[in-house]
Amino acid sequence: MEKANLNRRLTLFSVVMIGLSIMAPATVFSTYGIASQITEGKVPAAYIVAAIALAFTAYSYGQMVRAYPTSGSSYTYVQQVFHPHLGFLVGWALFTDYLLLPMVNYLIAGIFMSSILPAIPSYVWIFLLIGTTTLVNLRGIKLVGIVNTFLMAYSILVIFLFCFLSIKSVLAGMGTGTLLSAKPFFISVHSFSFILAGASLLCFSFLGFDSITTLAEETIDAPKIIPKAIFIILCTGAVIFIVVSYIASLVQPDFKAFTNPDAASVEMARMIGGNLFISFFLGATLVGTFASGLAAQASVSRVLFAMGRDSVLPKKFFGYVHPRFKTPAFNIILVGIISLLALVLSLTVATSFINFGALVSFLFVNLSVIVHYFIKNKNHSFKGAVSYLILPLIGAGFIVWLFVGLDIHSIILGSCWTVLGVIYLIYIVKFKSMNSISISFDENNVSLKD
Repeated sequence: MEKANLNRRLTLFSVVMIGLSIMAPATVFSTYGIASQITEGKVPAAYIVAAIALAFTAYSYGQMVRAYPTSGSSYTYVQQVFHPHLGFLVGWALFTDYLLLPMVNYLIAGIFMSSILPAIPSYVWIFLLIGTTTLVNLRGIKLVGIVNTFLMAYSILVIFLFCFLSIKSVLAGMGTGTLLSAKPFFISVHSFSFILAGASLLCFSFLGFDSITTLAEETIDAPKIIPKAIFIILCTGAVIFIVVSYIASLVQPDFKAFTNPDAASVEMARMIGGNLFISFFLGATLVGTFASGLAAQASVSRVLFAMGRDSVLPKKFFGYVHPRFKTPAFNIILVGIISLLALVLSLTVATSFINFGALVSFLFVNLSVIVHYFIKNKNHSFKGAVSYLILPLIGAGFIVWLFVGLDIHSIILGSCWTVLGVIYLIYIVKFKSMNSISISFDENNVSLKD
């Protein structure tokens, strides 16, 4: 039987744009108020800690995608390096990241749009966004890349305007009245735990650099392009998040002064630009969440496709590829349906789920590098020890450190989800007679047709 294939269409630029769209640089606005409360005004410091911690994991993703350029991401890596059953459980945890990430974007959009246009219920915006992103994704990954490029251009423009107007307002006497302040970066013994908690929360902001590994089967020369794209996305996002949050802290240095922390950035946008800028700012929020939801939906549908193709999930449904558009159509529609949870879940619950799944995935990707390259392939030279043992070990240590900073919601929800995964694994192994859950990885099988 012929293996279901995806089309290899994406270039480095397209992959970077999709990754940045999933990351959604404008998310710095949606999380700023909450992060400011948690860190007591030291949001830039928390972003720096999170970026450094994730840089090592980004390196590990780059190493693993060279070894396994398929669409399963950490699910594939752990299956191949450790054990198929453990790979399944990591993929199961990954669901809490990828499946709910599109939904979170629609939820944020609904919150922001309702705060500006209360006459229109939030569910109207949610339905509109889900329907539109699903239709675009069904038409193919190339269209997703084109649409995301234009949407990202608008988001970057509004971010630039926010920074420009903020600097102008600060120089005119607003906020700190000066562009130089060490307060947002100063970490004392008292504030260290707050910074750690903030960095754990803000890991959510960086999601996107890892998600592009799920597009490896649709990327031209994936082993070369994906690792480059990972670091471009992470570095670009880090610079934007740190700079914007620093400038925002100059506009409003008192983190207790926000009327509604969830909409703190809207308050600052009104302070620096009035109602005219609010309209542009609102557009960036809508565009940013749409772009992120669009790209995230494309990403998670590929993970489901990989698991369906391997018969870990029902193959007829999850392994299906549309004969004309070459997209995992059923998965795309399913993710759209799941995204309707935005109508009932809170932002806190959703982000708690996402952070748990992301950190589990990150931890095992770091460990996979050590086992695959250093232990199994015996790269024990000095360069090999640094590249395949020390760096990923530091990455794993940082992830464990961030795990400590997760709130109780993340731990409880993530643990419950893991128990469900174990139950399902027992079912498919014992009752469905799937004694081996594995991918038949072959370089020829991933050299997909154009």
